[in-house]
Amino acid sequence: MKYIKHILILLVTVSVFSCGFYSLSGTNIQDNVKSFQVNYFQNNAAQVEPGIDRDFTIALQDLIVNQTNLELVNSNADLVYEGEITEYRISPTTATADNTAAQNRLTIGVRVRFYNKKAEDDDFEKTFSFFYDYSGTSLLSGSVKETAFEEIFERITQDIFNASLAKW
Repeated sequence: MKYIKHILILLVTVSVFSCGFYSLSGTNIQDNVKSFQVNYFQNNAAQVEPGIDRDFTIALQDLIVNQTNLELVNSNADLVYEGEITEYRISPTTATADNTAAQNRLTIGVRVRFYNKKAEDDDFEKTFSFFYDYSGTSLLSGSVKETAFEEIFERITQDIFNASLAKW
């Protein structure tokens, strides 16, 4: 019984101290990094979709605010995200016997430049993209478009977060 008590105390102590080395959000942010900025992501895709640039910029800001304790600033940030929307494409993925689209796919691609002023080795420029499939009988408007943007932005912003802050 005496040994069990000592082992239990040791396990609790190790568990408590090990939490100091791991962030519950899964981030790998240096202690001296305090702020970030997300510059406006221009829509440079061949097909222009009004408001997509603003919505994507806000989605990336919101994700970082919600998953870190970093302060969102407009200039002189420790971490800077910038880039442009490079792809906005709707294409058929499957066809019916009548040669009409049974299912369509919206694909959005974003080129991101990430700068870490505290650790320049972490800087990168990458393209992230994701898609949303919807019925060929539906138009990409209203709730279908809203759901598509939400799912695509969620995936792309999480991939950007993982590449820049979680180092996955």
